[in-house]
Amino acid sequence: MSSSPACACCVCPTHGPAGHSADQSGYGADQSGGGAEWAGPARRYLESVVAWLDGPEASAAGHGELEARMQVHSREQYRLLLQGHLDERARLELRRSGVTGSDGVLRPRVENGHRRGLTTVFGSVTVTRKAYRAMPGITAADTAADTDTDADAAADAGMARPGASDALPGPEAEPLLEPMPEGTATTTAATTTAATTGPASEAPVPVAPVQNLCPADAVLNLPSGRHSAGLARLAAVEAARGSFADARAAIERASGVRLGKRQVEGLARAAAVDTEAFYAARRPHPRPDRVLGLQADGKGVVMRPDSLRPGTAARAERASAKLATRLSPGEKHGRKRMAEIVAVYDLEPAPRTVADIIPTRRRSAQDKPARRPGPVVTGKWLAANLTDDLPAVIAAMFDEAERRDPAHERTWVALVDGNRQQIDTIREQAAARGVTVTIVIDFVHVLEYLWKAAWTFFYPGDRDAETWVADRARTILTGRAVDAAATIRHQADEAGFRGRERAGADEAAAYLTRKAPYLHYATALASGWQIATGIIEGAARHLIKDRMDITGARWSTPGAEAVLRLRAVIANGDFDEYWQYHQQQQLRRNHLDRYQELDLAA
Repeated sequence: MSSSPACACCVCPTHGPAGHSADQSGYGADQSGGGAEWAGPARRYLESVVAWLDGPEASAAGHGELEARMQVHSREQYRLLLQGHLDERARLELRRSGVTGSDGVLRPRVENGHRRGLTTVFGSVTVTRKAYRAMPGITAADTAADTDTDADAAADAGMARPGASDALPGPEAEPLLEPMPEGTATTTAATTTAATTGPASEAPVPVAPVQNLCPADAVLNLPSGRHSAGLARLAAVEAARGSFADARAAIERASGVRLGKRQVEGLARAAAVDTEAFYAARRPHPRPDRVLGLQADGKGVVMRPDSLRPGTAARAERASAKLATRLSPGEKHGRKRMAEIVAVYDLEPAPRTVADIIPTRRRSAQDKPARRPGPVVTGKWLAANLTDDLPAVIAAMFDEAERRDPAHERTWVALVDGNRQQIDTIREQAAARGVTVTIVIDFVHVLEYLWKAAWTFFYPGDRDAETWVADRARTILTGRAVDAAATIRHQADEAGFRGRERAGADEAAAYLTRKAPYLHYATALASGWQIATGIIEGAARHLIKDRMDITGARWSTPGAEAVLRLRAVIANGDFDEYWQYHQQQQLRRNHLDRYQELDLAA
């Protein structure tokens, strides 16, 4: 083979790792047994690319065109390398003995040349391997019903059972000219008839076919479908990032592989199946000196009509548009399904004062003192669920918290937005698990009620309203929410407001009185806890709004649930670790569970 110019790729078989010549590394030299012959097509393709780069067309091209051409060429180069490697593995695959499926059926017969397609990030390749088949006429039912009987029992059933000598592996079959499709079974008949001594009118009994086994598939950890793990990972990341159409375009840009939108969604759904098991198996590092923080929230997702909850679907059917060309005030385009979001995290306390939250008076930028830093959050875990109801999601949040503090030795603090169902569910879970949880309502929600009250006493835009709200807020932060409510009511009485004039003031006063048990901000500040639900509010925007609220999106329940779970794993910074776990589970599901025992290193 003629020599080629120096290559900096450090990967191609012609040049090998940097700093090694072809002869030194063994690449490019013909070896006994054909050890390097599998790379011939890749070498020839590389030489054709080098020849093109030496030609006039490449010499006249701009760097952008060269980049685009080389990107395409590199994919084909690596596809040929991968195909050659797979072919070489097929050539070197050793025959196994004692291949027995999980159904208990031995598969002593071996057929070469079974092929299946695989679409990778470089393009399509073909995987060739040996298929192990059971003896003709043997079914899983036979093995289960007759583990210790002799050939006489088989004769009573109207079929001959092979002896020990028949089960020994015979000579390898010739490669199949027409590769058998995946899932080909040994039992060719769909049914069997009753014994000849039985009634002639007895109906045929269906026979479960015995599936072929390909141990090489397990060694390669091939997917159950056509698309490789690399494509599945790419689809999971891109589907979590943007619309399925955008994900489809991003995959094509990155790999040159064209997928349909439904294929992308299917790959994303399959990629998310192990998220719950992944987090259930994790054991976070103990943090006895940190406060254990919990937060919960909910946000609606616009669903397809067939994916709505029964109550919402019934209301949608009863509703009818008043106008033909547009919606009337109060009408909505779509119906939503509530997605519940929860967060668990470790909190390094940072005590603060009321002045750190709301200064006592306005100061210039130069005269303004520096505020103390707030609590530091680490080990954040987010989860979103569209299929389960709030109690189930809160229970999952407590499960994660108990994984971090199984002995209930840490301080647990739950921040909520004031939703009564959230509070009741947290209290029920805490009582059932025997753990003390301090519930604090988000201070930002309290401020919103104070501003509603302020517009009872001030005109919109009046700067004195800001001072009034700050004074009431400082009172609440010192732990005197009931006093603040009494002050608001008294001020409205003194002004002589009636009915709707004082609606904002009455609503705020009632809220402060009703939620007073959860407004102990003085304790929270002194203990160094958070007083706002910024984590869960940010999660609601990131996990749901930024992805699920894309204009025109209407979600199916499985698709939305998969995207939510993937976005949560990515937001937690766990995607790489999760993907390794997912691949291990795929190996078990798709391959190892089909065998009684399988040595992947054999």
